[in-house]
Amino acid sequence: MAQTRIAVIVGSLRKDSFNRKLALAIAHLAPSDFSFEHLRIDDLPLYNQDEDGNQAPAVKRLKSEIAAAQGLLFVTPEYNRSMPGVLKNAIDNASRPYGQSAWAGKPAGVIGVSVGAIGTALAQQHLRNVLAYLDVPTMGQPEAFIQNKEGLFDDKGHIAEGSRQFLQNWVDSYVAWVKRHSA
Repeated sequence: MAQTRIAVIVGSLRKDSFNRKLALAIAHLAPSDFSFEHLRIDDLPLYNQDEDGNQAPAVKRLKSEIAAAQGLLFVTPEYNRSMPGVLKNAIDNASRPYGQSAWAGKPAGVIGVSVGAIGTALAQQHLRNVLAYLDVPTMGQPEAFIQNKEGLFDDKGHIAEGSRQFLQNWVDSYVAWVKRHSA
C-alpha cells in the first residue's frame, strides 16, 4: 500500500504547544496509509528577497520536504488575531523566488487550537487568504475552530472521547480532500 505523505507545518515553537499536540493527535485519527512528517521551521532565516538566488540550506530543505509531500496540514495558533510570524516566514521562504513556490498545487487542511472562545478562526482565515494566492487548494469544510479546554486530550495525548467524533469527521474529510486533489 502506497503511503500518502503529509507535510505538517505547526505554527508554534513552544515546547508544550497545544497545536503540536493537536497535530500529533490528528495523525492517530488518520488511516494507516497516511504518514505525517512534521517540518522544521524554527531555523529558517527571515525572508529577504535579496537571498532568492542563494537560499539558505534550511530553506532548501523545507522546499524539498514540501515537494516530497502529497498534502499539507497547517496547524496554527492565533497570535494577535492572525497567524504567527514564524508560520508566515516559512510560507514566504518556501514560496520564493517568484514562480518557484513549493506550495503550489498541494492540497491542504487548516486547523488550530487556542484557549480563546473562537479558537483560531481569525488566524485560519488569514492563512487561507495567503494559501489561496499561492495556489494551494485548501479544504473549506468542515471548519474546526477548537478551544483548548480540560479534557480535549486524554492522558496519552490523543483526542479525548468528547471531541473525538468531531475531529474524526474533520480528518476523514481532509483525507478525502487530499486523495481527490493529489490524484
